[in-house]
Amino acid sequence: MKEILCKLLVIGAGPGGYVCAIRAGQLGVDTVLVEAGKLGGTCLNVGCIPSKALIHAADEFSAIRGMQARSTIGIRVENCAIDLAATIAWKNGIVGRLNSGVAALLQKASVKIVHGQAAFRDGKTVAVETETGVQIIRAEAIVIATGSEPVALPGLPFGGRVITSTEALSLTEPPERLVIVGGGYIGLELGTAFAKLGSKVTVVEATPQILPLYDSELVRPVSRRLEQLGVRVMTGAKAKGLSSAGDALRIETSAGREEELPSDRILVTVGRRPRTDSSGLEELDLDRTGPYLRIDDQCRTSMRGIYAIGDITGEPMLAHRAMAQGEMVAEIVAGNKRAWDKRCIPAICFTDPEIVTAGLSPAEARAQGYEIRVGQFPFSANGRAMTMQAEDGFMRIVARADNNLVIGAQAVGNGVSELSTAFALAIEMGARLEDLVGTIHAHPTRGEAFQEAAFKALGHALHI
Repeated sequence: MKEILCKLLVIGAGPGGYVCAIRAGQLGVDTVLVEAGKLGGTCLNVGCIPSKALIHAADEFSAIRGMQARSTIGIRVENCAIDLAATIAWKNGIVGRLNSGVAALLQKASVKIVHGQAAFRDGKTVAVETETGVQIIRAEAIVIATGSEPVALPGLPFGGRVITSTEALSLTEPPERLVIVGGGYIGLELGTAFAKLGSKVTVVEATPQILPLYDSELVRPVSRRLEQLGVRVMTGAKAKGLSSAGDALRIETSAGREEELPSDRILVTVGRRPRTDSSGLEELDLDRTGPYLRIDDQCRTSMRGIYAIGDITGEPMLAHRAMAQGEMVAEIVAGNKRAWDKRCIPAICFTDPEIVTAGLSPAEARAQGYEIRVGQFPFSANGRAMTMQAEDGFMRIVARADNNLVIGAQAVGNGVSELSTAFALAIEMGARLEDLVGTIHAHPTRGEAFQEAAFKALGHALHI
């Protein structure tokens, strides 16, 4: 039985884990990274990256089909079709390139990679089942970065026509009838894409509103677009299981009636849970908050020398949160002083149109006792949005009324995900409304709506 000694052991090579390992290696920390699957974890292999590739392909196909039917800008095309198998192969190529890139970065940082399933034996020792046998790794510090996995529903176990987002991203033909259980961002991103690819899509959401974590004003343009795409949205409805023939989803509607929704595929996207199976975590005395590992502002768990980052520590389950945590923990292990002190973590929903949020919404700010100023600017008054045929949506800024400090920013519209950096930077740097209006924004861009919203919050809008 082979034994490895190191200063830092990172379990899980998702965004948080591999970033932690790379940064630790750069800082001269003797680091071992253990991963049972492919480098990059869920995000790179079956999540963020492949889903955005599919969304892009669906957008391109939808735009071309629109030109085939009618074009207001003078472009005509004929005989538009999509080869989804070729699209998936292209997507897989992107994933492969990024896999190789992560491997090269780890190698450059002198990180030792062990492929296999890790299981704790105690707070300093892990056994890894590899293809060549068991390896024992002893480390001074351990980072748990095992990520999360899809939650199944009672009566709808995964298998056959009931699929997760992982299987949805590998389909080589669009299902004729796709029923999605769960109207959160994963379900709506994929549902919108498949609707554009030609599937007849139905979304079943148990709460009164799709995207229940976003305020209704931001969701409204998304709802309008889903209706235009022919997506049937059933809110207040609950999935009960498969029909007796197994070819339909049984649901209870908001009115209390039972209904069957014929389907070729049923995509369940009701949430994710921390991945802890076969990890031996039960051998450790780690405090938890519900199913998640409890951490402090340095990502330390309740056991000395054991850290946890990413999805296993709870919401928000976002790759960029895990990356930031991983980089910070590497610095701490190397002896530097760091703490988790983030004013905001931007969140993006890659629907059509996109939604981006950072900091506090107006309702959240008021709930925390702030008196606020709110500035909102519609993209229908933005020249760049007009020239891109994407006028739906708006930009919104939330600031404290007493000192004009920006505490939140939100937008819904085409391509607004790229504004997340400006939103987060403004909040992190403590910008005030005066800073935003005093910054020259390039014209014509969607981003200048950020300045316009700040003008509006100060009471002297220029272009509305």
